[in-house]
Amino acid sequence: MAGRRSRQPLFALSGKTAFITGAARGIGAATAERLHARGVNVALVGLEPERLSAHVQRLGQERAIALECDVTDSGALEAAVAQTVERFGGIDIAIANAGIAFVGSLAHSPIEQIERTLAVNLLGVWRTDRAVAAQIIERQGYILNISSLSAILHAPLMGAYTTAKAGVDALSDALRMELAPSGARVGAAYFGFIDTDIVRASYAHPAAERMNRRMPSFLRGPAPLSCAIDAIEQGIEARAARVFAPRWAAGAYALRGLLQPLSERLTLRQSADLAAALAEADASARERSEDLALGISARAL
Repeated sequence: MAGRRSRQPLFALSGKTAFITGAARGIGAATAERLHARGVNVALVGLEPERLSAHVQRLGQERAIALECDVTDSGALEAAVAQTVERFGGIDIAIANAGIAFVGSLAHSPIEQIERTLAVNLLGVWRTDRAVAAQIIERQGYILNISSLSAILHAPLMGAYTTAKAGVDALSDALRMELAPSGARVGAAYFGFIDTDIVRASYAHPAAERMNRRMPSFLRGPAPLSCAIDAIEQGIEARAARVFAPRWAAGAYALRGLLQPLSERLTLRQSADLAAALAEADASARERSEDLALGISARAL
């Protein structure tokens, strides 16, 4: 759901062009499919060229383009933006969705995993926003940065991820104000656990399984992917400042000042489970077996 409905007429989608990072799978791929069905030209940007090309072949090459690009590379992003503009004439919608995750502690996970997570999930969003800003301003368009409820609930075993998503939350607030005079709009999406490769792989990790045993039932089962895509579609139409999925995420966001202390208290009551989970995660991290480019989601390959 969109956090706030605009009083202005809805942002017409048909004929617009969307630039979507992390579009090879999950939220990015499903968003491209949904927007394409609404008459939007879509640039699918990501690291898995075979997957991107397969999506474009399925959608049809007339209104879709696949662009291999690492969001940690500003030059590559600028080139992808230029190719999209050359192909479709401009960019009206940008969705900074690319993200990765690893399971492990901040103190003992391989440094390259921590730094890669921050580079993709935070600086990659900023680089994407910067690369598309001129187009979005010119066309009074809309940027949607994909944050997470982990931006407000900072859990153990995913410290780099939650740090990055909290940064995206702040980045989006600042950029929203900076672009407002131009008529462009900026939103951030706050999702709970959604049924994607990252979430499924994270849930399957032994350390996460241990911590999830006492999680409330409504959190243990990931929400359907369509729940997030519905919210994104509505958020784009409203050019909403904040987008939430599932619906209860809006309430969690409103109570952000209360939930973190409560979460810490409840987690520390499970100190034995937490210690065991940290040991499991650190032992796994020392194997350095995760794909550095794709993180834990590569397990779904």
